[in-house]
Amino acid sequence: MFNAEKFIEKTVSQLQKEVKGKALIAFSGGVDSTVCTALVNKAIGDRLVAVHVDTGYMRKDESEDVKKLMKNLGLNFSFIDASKEYYSALKGVEDPEKKRKIIGEKFIRLFEKVAKDKKIEYLVQGTIAPDWIESGGELRDTIKSHHNVGGLPEDMELKLVEPLRDLYKDEVRKVARVLDLNVSERQPFPGPGLAIRVIGEATPEKTEIVREACNIVEREIELAVEKGLMEKPWQYFAVLIPIKTVGVHGDKRAYGYTIAVRAVQSIDAMTCTYSKIPHEVLDKISTRITNTMGSKINRIVYDITNKPPGTIEWE
Repeated sequence: MFNAEKFIEKTVSQLQKEVKGKALIAFSGGVDSTVCTALVNKAIGDRLVAVHVDTGYMRKDESEDVKKLMKNLGLNFSFIDASKEYYSALKGVEDPEKKRKIIGEKFIRLFEKVAKDKKIEYLVQGTIAPDWIESGGELRDTIKSHHNVGGLPEDMELKLVEPLRDLYKDEVRKVARVLDLNVSERQPFPGPGLAIRVIGEATPEKTEIVREACNIVEREIELAVEKGLMEKPWQYFAVLIPIKTVGVHGDKRAYGYTIAVRAVQSIDAMTCTYSKIPHEVLDKISTRITNTMGSKINRIVYDITNKPPGTIEWE
């Protein structure tokens, strides 16, 4: 049986022994990175610098919310707007494995610049067990390369520290609750962000479409949960499928993309079942997305695939 209190005590002690100089932590504002930050902050205090990178593939208002969270936690932090760099690096890239590896390496290069300026030796990441298990290696097949595992360059100069490496998501949440972090129940958001929620090339235009669609899916599901219409999913979002179909918009022919809605129940991210969303909620989601997007989106579908055989994210 996992004991969060004992894990915190043991991990803080280990970090105090392991991290002798200054450390940089990749801070997304999600459960994993926030728990990791809190633990390292307990261990080394002001020697920790939290760095948040806006890749251009964040959810609506995400980076501003993360800035507020870093301030509320009293962290030393740096904020980097690298959206133009990421859009440029992913231009023409369609393969999801290439996307993940490009994103992972670019994160490291940005962190190395900060580390050099601030004389930092260590890079802390909120890597958890499903990340390295799905990334493959040894006898494991590569399901998908998580950016913080498969995207790490071989010539990385920083010393890697991963305090949560052996934990699963449910265990990380238990630690967050003990640490009294208000992100403990927050739904997961992938490190590569919306780049893997645009199937194929994640252009700025397509990213903006899926950003708005994800926001609508989140708001409508959360409203339905508040009203008692449904159980809150473990994760819920939208995916842009780059296939155009014929539709009608304002009595005129429309030729737009398709949005897939994805919502699942899980415990540890290793398996999941699709959420049984009431049709009235799906109807509101569909209507809002198509009304908001105009002729850009004219078809909404709901993904009823479990894991396995599917994965939670589409890429």
